[in-house]
Amino acid sequence: MSTLRMLILVLVGSHLESYLGSAKKLSDNELVEKIKKTQDSQLFGILYDRYSNKVYNKCYSFARNDTEAKDLTQDIFLRVFLKLDQYKSEKASFSTWLYVITYNFCTNFVNREKKKNRTEHLEDHEYHLSDQVVGIKEINTLDPDKLNEALQLLLPEEKALLLLKYQDDVSIKELQITFDAGKSAIKMRLNRAKAKVVSIYNTL
Repeated sequence: MSTLRMLILVLVGSHLESYLGSAKKLSDNELVEKIKKTQDSQLFGILYDRYSNKVYNKCYSFARNDTEAKDLTQDIFLRVFLKLDQYKSEKASFSTWLYVITYNFCTNFVNREKKKNRTEHLEDHEYHLSDQVVGIKEINTLDPDKLNEALQLLLPEEKALLLLKYQDDVSIKELQITFDAGKSAIKMRLNRAKAKVVSIYNTL
């Protein structure tokens, strides 16, 4: 390799490292806007590094399989990159938007697997739901392993909603925008999901 070529590679590499180093200091929204303008996959790689582990963990909680979770994670980030122009920062934070896509993807995956394997649907079971409002503090006092087992028996849509609200701290307002539903409707869905998970927990 010629001395000139080596010098060029060093200069380009140094410039790229400096470029990405400064980009890593940008907020999610600033990065998204820059990626929209440049379609720079290296900039998108910064978002991937920030969120890939969290997305993988969410995928694993649905797929219960390392290979499937990794495949879902890759598919989700590809979908996010292709749909980035649709993200509106005034409606939700980037992380909320990403997690909604993640849960939708995982929900579709679980439903496909149910059809493929002809497994018994949860709605075929009878769970007696109380009209009483179930508080998250009450749920937090339950045995974690047994609660996780109960969560796996929820409909994937119900599980996703609970995780968005209580694991990812997504506000009711953001959930309203995301699910295109009123405040009372979101609260009703959350309470029904909480009541169901407690009812299932008590049968285990």
